[in-house]
Amino acid sequence: MVVKEKYLIEKRNVLNEIRSNSMNLQELRFFSIYLAKINARDISTRVVRFPIRDFQKIMDMSKLNLTQLQNTADNLLRQIVSVPLENGGFEKFQLFKKCCFDKDNNEEWYVEIDAHDNALPLMFEFKDKYFTYELWNALRLKGSNQLRIYELLKQYERVGERTILIDDLKELLGIKKSEYPRYNNFKTRVLYSSKEALETHTDIKFTYEPIRKKGKGGKVNAIKFIISRNENHIDQLSLFDFINIEETKIDNANHIDGMATEFKNERLEFLASACDNEFNEAEIKVLHNLVVEIIPHKVGDSIYDFHLKAHDHLKYRYDELNLRAERTEIKNRFTYFKKMLEAETIENKIHIRDKQTARQ
Repeated sequence: MVVKEKYLIEKRNVLNEIRSNSMNLQELRFFSIYLAKINARDISTRVVRFPIRDFQKIMDMSKLNLTQLQNTADNLLRQIVSVPLENGGFEKFQLFKKCCFDKDNNEEWYVEIDAHDNALPLMFEFKDKYFTYELWNALRLKGSNQLRIYELLKQYERVGERTILIDDLKELLGIKKSEYPRYNNFKTRVLYSSKEALETHTDIKFTYEPIRKKGKGGKVNAIKFIISRNENHIDQLSLFDFINIEETKIDNANHIDGMATEFKNERLEFLASACDNEFNEAEIKVLHNLVVEIIPHKVGDSIYDFHLKAHDHLKYRYDELNLRAERTEIKNRFTYFKKMLEAETIENKIHIRDKQTARQ
């Protein structure tokens, strides 16, 4: 792999403003690396190849087997973007059209990914309305909210401020409007953690001010971000260094065909990947049963769609678990994580009850 110390990402504003793309941290990070590896002025660079070990570390996969690789490929190919049109409509299409896992002439496994034809104008040959940042800013961030907030504010760095309605911000972050109904929860779990992370790990920092609706005791409905350059960030992290410091237990990639799964239930194994395969099958089954109570099962949803939602939600909460573990020692991570989900099921039930009461 050709190693460059710095990769520059050029990202169109319209691509940055895409809403509810539901990417987890690994997928957002992978997309940033993809944008850093292409040349936005040369469409022939649209196909990007990774050695499979690099791909494994970028995607934070502690195990390497065909089932998990297929699931990861499915998730990447399922990413849909919705682009607003001038007359008020929208256009939807996939970000990527092909993901290939294969061996090269040296019998080394690799991953190759190609952008969808419809997405090419978002990534190549644009002349204005875009912003740039160096890839290292995205590599140390620990949560999808942190990375998205970084990009949303980096886009406005020259302006120095940005005001966003909370509902719009949630949509941009892929957070459901029903999540964090209380501003204090949203402030603590999303804004404060992102503020700390950006000031520690990136080239910008921010403060924020809540904006309330007019009238006495008005509800906070928007956030004003004040953006400034951060001169006190830690050393820049190259992609080469990032890949090398990712400590994962890697099985031999050259024997991918012979790998067996440890889980009897493939769906539970898929959910285990959302938790970095930290928990065993019995523990994942417990977590699955809790998530089932949290995730709404809409009419028309297939079982596959539902499990994707469960996977994404579990990954979102697992990222939060890791963030909490950075601040406070957690001795029994499974028990702690289980209690986090149990608390969420209670909040969910209270929210449903309140909505039903309001309708009566």
